[in-house]
Amino acid sequence: MLGSMPELPEVEALALDLKGRLLDRAITRIDLAAFSALKTFDPPLHALHGTLVEDVTRHGKFLDITASGTHLIMHLARAGWVRWRDEVPPLPARPNSKNPLAARIVIDDEAGLDVTEAGTKKSLAIYVVRVPQDVPGIARLGPDPLDDAFTIEVLGAILQSEGRKQIKGVLRHQGTIAGIGNAYSDEILHAARMSPYKPASSIEDGDLETLFNAVKDTIGDAVERSRGLHASELKSEKRTNLAVHGRTGQTCPVCGDVVREVSFADSSLQYCATCQTGGKPLADRRMSKLLK
Repeated sequence: MLGSMPELPEVEALALDLKGRLLDRAITRIDLAAFSALKTFDPPLHALHGTLVEDVTRHGKFLDITASGTHLIMHLARAGWVRWRDEVPPLPARPNSKNPLAARIVIDDEAGLDVTEAGTKKSLAIYVVRVPQDVPGIARLGPDPLDDAFTIEVLGAILQSEGRKQIKGVLRHQGTIAGIGNAYSDEILHAARMSPYKPASSIEDGDLETLFNAVKDTIGDAVERSRGLHASELKSEKRTNLAVHGRTGQTCPVCGDVVREVSFADSSLQYCATCQTGGKPLADRRMSKLLK
């Protein structure tokens, strides 16, 4: 199981895979198995029944299936995923608290998509909207690092406006920059040889150029590696190409030092002290609280 949520490269590849499967096909019906996942009521879910799929795109980490002018938008959160089925069961999906199924999208020839969410913490979200901006999370998104409009000047202005905030948090905040989450922010900072705690506004000149290139290269390379893969292959592809994220206690592929971790309430970050912090381990605040 992938320990972190699907981020920009995986959602980009997922959109590409689904576009190839869904374009110009009809949505027969959508079964909702987890009622709490649906966040909108107008248009209703059944407004998509009998529609034709026109496009599959993404906005940050949001997946957008456009069908006859209506948008079915999904945010997969930390443990959500989409599985293609060549054949779906004939009976509608039923709500079941033990089943990871959140929704099933049935396509014209009885193939379809299962939208699933593992674990007990349910935060997967499904929206049916007339325009993507009707989804609050999309309306608030910052610039997309894959867009040509995301320039070094744009990044520099963002960092200055964020002041003394730690760069790790700035990179992850979707309203500041779209699509980068916990895993790729770790990877970007490792590639830039930069401490996760470095204040945003202190990153200028050569450091700014280094960070900008690390963002573009890390995200761009991950997208290229993921392009053309099936949904079922994306998680293992992501995991096998990470240098530090999720690799606590393993060897840094750049310098050979051990990969270290700092834990927070609901997540953790990984880094290499030799590459990123001048050899100095970062304080793990969770551990220091326990020791007092």
